[in-house]
Amino acid sequence: MRRVVIDTNVLVSSVLSPTGVPAEILKRCFSDSLQSICSDEILEEYKRVLAYEKLNIETDTQSGIFDAMEETSIIIRPPKSTTPLPHESDRIFYDTAIAGEATLITGNTKHFPAEPFVVTPTEFMAKENNE
Repeated sequence: MRRVVIDTNVLVSSVLSPTGVPAEILKRCFSDSLQSICSDEILEEYKRVLAYEKLNIETDTQSGIFDAMEETSIIIRPPKSTTPLPHESDRIFYDTAIAGEATLITGNTKHFPAEPFVVTPTEFMAKENNE
């Protein structure tokens, strides 16, 4: 089973556009065809961002998504890397992907080094559908 780290922007996109590619990725995580890898810090960010008032995500939806991610993910404590990143807040996603031997799925690939394991949702699904 392919292991993935879901960046917060992909998680939010999956909620806001339930028929889009990010939503399909999340459905695959919840149906056990993909294995989500998280850290406690990632889960905390998910909870915080899903609750942003400007996103207007219903409380029940926030709780449902968060609970599903918490229940279906393998939780790890990755060591902190020294790889230079444009935004230090993205480090936890990068480090979790490395430590979890996972693909990092993000809408902001420019925030990470050009590595084969850092992909957009569309790139990920294209590869999934060709394998």
